[in-house]
Amino acid sequence: MAFTLEPGDPAPEFSLIGTDDRTYSLADFDDASVLVLVFTCNHCPAAQGVEERLKVFYENFTPDGVQLVAINSNEDVNHPTDSFEHMKMRKHAEELPWTYLRDEDQSVALAYGALRTPHFYVFDAVRTLRYTGRLDENPFDAEQATTHELVDAVNALLAGDEPPLAVTNPLGCNVKWKDQDAHWMPPDACDLV
Repeated sequence: MAFTLEPGDPAPEFSLIGTDDRTYSLADFDDASVLVLVFTCNHCPAAQGVEERLKVFYENFTPDGVQLVAINSNEDVNHPTDSFEHMKMRKHAEELPWTYLRDEDQSVALAYGALRTPHFYVFDAVRTLRYTGRLDENPFDAEQATTHELVDAVNALLAGDEPPLAVTNPLGCNVKWKDQDAHWMPPDACDLV
């Protein structure tokens, strides 16, 4: 069995605290026609590099019933800027409009099989995974990106079609796991594409 969720898998449940100090579960997003979860963090250059594109994504797709939710699962002993308090500060300083959740014990990252920051998961209205992977091929420079896999997947689902690609390899820093080297990947992690 692959480490990462595969297209056709249901969204695992979660109960996570947000930067607004409210606890969220999947049920809090029941009204979303498409739910996009992204495992991200504060310190990774790739995660930072997609934030402005995600603001545009959020603005463009929220009126269509798409909800974007970010989850930070990184350990914060060796990466203190990924702490919950720093998440609150970053959300405010960068004016991030989406819900930003903390996965302190990393159980949600394990349930979803998050590999990198950012790593996107797109679920349809019944919370079946329809796309997983990257935003596009260049998380560092929007002007150099020639693909738009996340946007293409969401547009397809909103049109009642299959995403053109169901799986791509996420691009960015490794998720920072507790008690592991910063570059450690789970032994059963799949190379997605």
